[in-house]
Amino acid sequence: MSQQKLIIASTSTLHGSEYLSYLLPTLQKHFNNCTEIIFIPFARPSGISHDEYTALAKKAFAIINIKVKGLHEFDDYKNTLQNAQGIFTGGGNTFLLVKQLHDNQLITVLKDVLLNGTPYLGTSAGSNICGITMQNTNDMPIVYPPSFNTLSCIPFNINAHYLDPDPTSTHKGETRETRIKEYHKFNITPVVGLREGSWLQVNGKIITLKGKLDARVFKANKAPYEVGPEYDFSNLK
Repeated sequence: MSQQKLIIASTSTLHGSEYLSYLLPTLQKHFNNCTEIIFIPFARPSGISHDEYTALAKKAFAIINIKVKGLHEFDDYKNTLQNAQGIFTGGGNTFLLVKQLHDNQLITVLKDVLLNGTPYLGTSAGSNICGITMQNTNDMPIVYPPSFNTLSCIPFNINAHYLDPDPTSTHKGETRETRIKEYHKFNITPVVGLREGSWLQVNGKIITLKGKLDARVFKANKAPYEVGPEYDFSNLK
């Protein structure tokens, strides 16, 4: 039986606020039995090192008196995740993150520890990997992972940073909604568009929308629809 305890957030940072600050009250409760968590920094391709990225997470979690260590600091990644009190995977490029997880044979390990109840936070790319596949990421394919399959912690895919069409824009390119509808020409997995400041809280098999905004739900051969905060996604398939 699933004992999952997950926070799947659209973003780490809201406009005008500090890294993770909007989530800290939730994270304090979520990681209440943790004195230290392991941070997976593998999604960041450039501009910031794994050490620098981990330092950003350390600074945020210090506010709620939780220590952070980067997974890259350890020699045995599998053993480190298996013994972690809690786990956080940050954002960046989902293609890179998934390739690193597959290359280091961590997909199954990570899935197993989460299924067994290790509390987890994902933001952006770290949230995309919680779905059945990573195919609804907004990121460019800068590397080629051996598979698009991810953790399947939830029975649908995530589109993080979901944006609504701007009626005043003169841009004629595809919207997020158009892209997701294109995906559903060839795939049947439902997709949840998470707007900035929204997250999914997963307790066992219960999946609840949190935050102040609605989420947009896409299913193959059906019109998209909106759901509000506290909506239960447990039966979305």
